[in-house]
Amino acid sequence: MTQTVWIARHGNRLDFVNPDWFNTAIRRYDPPLSEDGLIQAQELGERLKSENIAHIFASPFLRTLQTANQIADCLDLPIKLEAGLCEWLNPHWMTEVPQTHPQNLLKLEFPRIDWGYTSRIIPQYPETEEKMIERVKETVRQLVGEFKEDILLIGHGASVLGATWGLVEGNPQINASLCCLVKIVQNEDKWEMVLNGDVSHLSQTERVVRFN
Repeated sequence: MTQTVWIARHGNRLDFVNPDWFNTAIRRYDPPLSEDGLIQAQELGERLKSENIAHIFASPFLRTLQTANQIADCLDLPIKLEAGLCEWLNPHWMTEVPQTHPQNLLKLEFPRIDWGYTSRIIPQYPETEEKMIERVKETVRQLVGEFKEDILLIGHGASVLGATWGLVEGNPQINASLCCLVKIVQNEDKWEMVLNGDVSHLSQTERVVRFN
C-alpha cells in the first residue's frame, strides 16, 4: 500500500505586508495571514479538494492554522495541532519564547481543531538550525509511522524543508515559497518527491522567497 504525504507552507503573513504590525502586536511572533494570504489558502484548499487526504496536521501558529482552516473547510476534515511542525525557534528572529493564541481563543475561532490529538514532538526554545531540522524530521517520521493514510502537513518554510528531508534521501533543494505544495509518494520502502514547491494553484505568488 502506498502513502502520499503533502507538505504545504502557510499563506502570506500580515507582517510581510505591514511590517509596522509587529510594533504594536500582543503576540508579535504570531502574525495572522494577510488578505492575500487568506486568498492563497483558499486556492490551496481548492487545489487539494480532489485529493484523498485523510488527516491534516498544522503548526500551532496562527498563520498556519488559518491556512489549515481554509483547507479543512474544503476537505471537511478536522485539524490536528502538531507542535513538531512549528516555526524555527530561532533566537535571532525571536528574542523570547513566542506566544501563540491561547486555547480559549482557538476554540472560538477554529472549531475544526481536534482537541483529542496531542503533539508528538514538543520543540524547545531556543533552537539551532540543525536542531530544528532534526525535530521536524522526527515529527514527520512519527506521523507516517502512526497514520498510514494520505496526510497533509501545514507548516513554515523551515518545516517544509525539514519534513521533506525527513522522508526523501539526499536533502534535495526545496522551493519553499508561500502556500507552496510538496508532494511525496511512498514507493515500496522509498519516498519520492513528485512536486517540489508547486505554486501553480495560486493566482498571486511572491517574487522573493522569505524563509522566516
